Amino acid sequence: MNQQGIRKRQQQMEKGELTSLQLVDQYLERIDAIDRGEKGIHAILELNPDARDTAVMLDAERAQGTVRGPLHGIPVVLKANIDTADRMATTAGSLALEGNHPDKDAFLVSQLRAAGAVILGKANLSEWANFRGKRSISGWSGLGGQTRNPHDLQRSPCGSSSGSAAAVAAELCTIAVGTETDGSIVCPAQTCGVVGIKPTLGLISRSGIIPIAHSQDTAGPMARHVEDAAHLLTILAAEDPLDSATVHIPIDRNVDFGHGLTPTALRGARLGVVRSYFGVHPKIDRLMEPALDRLRDLGAELVDPVEISTDGQWSESEFEVLLYEFKHDLNAYLSALGPNAPMKNLADIIDFNRRHAQQTMPHFGQELMEMAEAKGPLTEPAYLKALATNHRLTQAEGIDAVLETHRLDALVAPTGGPAWLIDTVLGDVWVGGRCSSAPAVAGYPHITIPAGDIDGLPVGISFMSTAWTDARLIQYAFALEQTLIP
Repeated sequence: MNQQGIRKRQQQMEKGELTSLQLVDQYLERIDAIDRGEKGIHAILELNPDARDTAVMLDAERAQGTVRGPLHGIPVVLKANIDTADRMATTAGSLALEGNHPDKDAFLVSQLRAAGAVILGKANLSEWANFRGKRSISGWSGLGGQTRNPHDLQRSPCGSSSGSAAAVAAELCTIAVGTETDGSIVCPAQTCGVVGIKPTLGLISRSGIIPIAHSQDTAGPMARHVEDAAHLLTILAAEDPLDSATVHIPIDRNVDFGHGLTPTALRGARLGVVRSYFGVHPKIDRLMEPALDRLRDLGAELVDPVEISTDGQWSESEFEVLLYEFKHDLNAYLSALGPNAPMKNLADIIDFNRRHAQQTMPHFGQELMEMAEAKGPLTEPAYLKALATNHRLTQAEGIDAVLETHRLDALVAPTGGPAWLIDTVLGDVWVGGRCSSAPAVAGYPHITIPAGDIDGLPVGISFMSTAWTDARLIQYAFALEQTLIP
């Protein structure tokens, strides 16, 4: 299947060369061919039984002259921690939530449906978005098994939006939605060789998404091209009265992130090269240097090196915040599901996992859940101090400080390293990837695009900056992408 971008697909549908139903069927055939079975990728946890009917309806609308926008008739895959009020379940990959059918779409799903997207299915993920045990395996869940990297089935897709990234990379969908708390969009995107956008916290509603921590959680687009990710972000970005973080944000709500994408966007941009994120592996560094040269050729002024002087100092406070917020936020999500919810709180899930340990914990445990359950309410001084420390070290004394000191528009760094072998004994073996933490904890935007590969394994390059600079970073990434596309 020759993967085309959204614009090309829309042109084909406008000319009558393609229908949404045909596109859905093409993806379903490909999923059946390469995603299933012992040697499959296992990116898709569940298919939407209503996808074909939705495509037929949208084709009929087009025939009558109604096109809702650039996503009309385009299939999209959702991470399986995003609520849909349909015949698909929302499980976070956990056997404890098997059969969980919320009675309301997540706000972002409502946006997608209104825009004419076809919800093709739910993507597998690292169970509980990789917040369960200390020796977790990216891409593994009790319900979905092990998602594999499409570039090498023995290697990890990274987590936790592993299925979303693998589905895009393997051409099982046009676009996908992932979620991130710290690295869970950008790591799988770069490891699978696709574009991933972790937006500013509050740009996309979090309501109706199984949470880890509200101070860092956000959904975000994944696609093969920056332009496609930008179109998806335009639809996802909207004010939701149920999510206070989306209210009164200081940018135009009608912004079109696909507008103004030009190869000249980097002219005059001042970019700081964060060299502390280099040095993980010489092959990664050698791959980055030509990309930095292209940035210079495109008119960017590189300030090299710069550093985030507080880098890593927030690791303990971040973990403390995640533990507190996970318990609070997950209990709130489960409570909102109503009396028919399969689990009522975090304690129920821990108990379920213990009683079904052979099925739920064959490879690693639930130490993080147990540590979270031991925490108190969000009024405790330990939590409030840790949250303030997070924001101080990553915002005012972190990213904002280095941007201001060097008069920078953005920071640039390698997103991470190539995919490691899947290991059910030792768990994940991370290679690089430290650059995700500062923007994640700060709630600032981060975009990764493919920079090339090492022995056939993709590696990404990242752009990061301060809050609400998402459009600028997308423009920079698009300009660089045009020189990196074969």
